[in-house]
Amino acid sequence: MSFLARIDDCNRWATGDFTPFFVAGEQLGMVRWAFADALCELLGTSFARTDEGLHWTRAPCGFEARTEAMAQLCDALIARGFISYRHGEAYPVTSGRREDARFLIDRACAPYFGIRAFGQHINGFVRAADGLRMWIARRAADRRVYPNRLDNMVAGGLPWGIGLRENLRKECAEEAGMPTELADRAISVGAISYCRASKRGLKPDVMYCYDLELPEDFAPRCQDGEVAGFALLPIEQVADLVRETEEFKLNCNLVIIDFLVRHGVLTPDHPDYLEIVQRLRSLV
Repeated sequence: MSFLARIDDCNRWATGDFTPFFVAGEQLGMVRWAFADALCELLGTSFARTDEGLHWTRAPCGFEARTEAMAQLCDALIARGFISYRHGEAYPVTSGRREDARFLIDRACAPYFGIRAFGQHINGFVRAADGLRMWIARRAADRRVYPNRLDNMVAGGLPWGIGLRENLRKECAEEAGMPTELADRAISVGAISYCRASKRGLKPDVMYCYDLELPEDFAPRCQDGEVAGFALLPIEQVADLVRETEEFKLNCNLVIIDFLVRHGVLTPDHPDYLEIVQRLRSLV
């Protein structure tokens, strides 16, 4: 195993399996060919396939109208079994920044259309007498995605209508029982991108990353049932878990690898160092 293998795990997709998704002439995602065919067959002239890709030909004009039309479309696809479920959080549909959203889509429906999603991940760590230690979460057994897998101390999606700092505080409170004044110590350290095919479609996602140095007397306690428990592990053990096992939820590996680079645990002496650094942000 290797750190590059973990990066590869988050970037497995074949361009030939997908076709661009266009709205008003702008590419906003990528869809599987079978999903594109289903949309054209089920919804007639609302969608059309060309050599260029799949076009939402009857998308209404305007943010609100398109958002409502997409919600109705997803409901119809759920009723027909082409989409599994709704998550209940609205995500921006954008070709770039989340602030430039063209309309909104439910979080669980976004991968079917290959829509870029945004999230926030926090590296919670302690400077102990014997070196760096990192708080690692164990996801609850009833989680729909990656049950029982290891996770960052705090991590979550970034829905529409909430700012980054506000969402960070909310996630810290829900997932780690952390007071606002402690959550506000989290330092933004960059963003990581990846693109991965999944059962639902394509995930060309961006994660905003944060470091949060914690006092030794703080212990996270989950408040919303999403985490089964936490462990404070030596950073060398965390690095071994990332490199040698598949214990972590896939994208959490990337966040930790980035931490290892920035804190001098993974150094330029490593033979894959430059490739690792470059590939963590290849899509941003």
